[in-house]
Amino acid sequence: MSAVDRQRLQQRNNRNGLCRLFAHAGAIVLIAVLIALKVPGWFVLLIPQGVLLAFLFNLQHECTHKTPFRTEWLNEWTGWITGFIIVQPFLWFRYFHYAHHRFTNDPDRDPELLGVSKPETWRDYIEFVVALKYSISKITLLANNAFGKIEDDYVPNAARGRLRNEARVMLWSYGVVLLLAVWGAPVLFWIWLIPLLLGFPFLKLYHLAEHGLCPMVDNKFINTRTVRTQQLVLWFTWNMPYHIEHHMLPGVPFHQLPELHRLVKHYLQQTSDGYIEFTQAYARTLGTRGVG
Repeated sequence: MSAVDRQRLQQRNNRNGLCRLFAHAGAIVLIAVLIALKVPGWFVLLIPQGVLLAFLFNLQHECTHKTPFRTEWLNEWTGWITGFIIVQPFLWFRYFHYAHHRFTNDPDRDPELLGVSKPETWRDYIEFVVALKYSISKITLLANNAFGKIEDDYVPNAARGRLRNEARVMLWSYGVVLLLAVWGAPVLFWIWLIPLLLGFPFLKLYHLAEHGLCPMVDNKFINTRTVRTQQLVLWFTWNMPYHIEHHMLPGVPFHQLPELHRLVKHYLQQTSDGYIEFTQAYARTLGTRGVG
């Protein structure tokens, strides 16, 4: 790939990001209205609502790289708002994610792996997919950042006060939301909190494919996976199934990743033809401890 291609692919604009943002947010609002009106079969809508909410993670992820929009404040505010919706502090995640890029799949330094191993047995896998621990860990993280001692190596000392303030503001805000949901607007449980819990398992399965079953080596063509999937999945995941491509050039906006994939697809070494294929491959590696 030439330097000209590299520079062209990293050009950002507001138009693509805003169009995708309005479409994603519009779908969430539309389904929320249908749930609130309790249309026939509204319970079924909790799943797609949860998927759309949970995968705002990918938009926040892009905002950490400042790539969805050319305008700086759009990236920052979108990152903060999406972080509030999915219970993930934006400033903390930026430090966490930069360390992940720097030490991808390094068991001693990648924060995605520290203390959280990939599932090796069916019991581990079921726990992983249910994502209950993942949901609880979000509150635990906020509580620790707000009132505990922040000891993560990837967080600069100078930033720890800001992380503490971020966590405290979020906790206070969630307290207000819960009071509102309990005493005045219980619909918030049905259009946001419950769907989000139902959406997290899909997010966790998606995340497992990014680096699961990949060798723990310092080579982005080997330690990361690209999943060739359907256009609908690419849409609500903000093209992040092109994950090797993203790790190659993190500064490439989501809307340029298909073009980057076209340029480098013959060099990719870890790929899957869809998430069903990857899930089947992963399942074949699981042991039987704890089953029965």
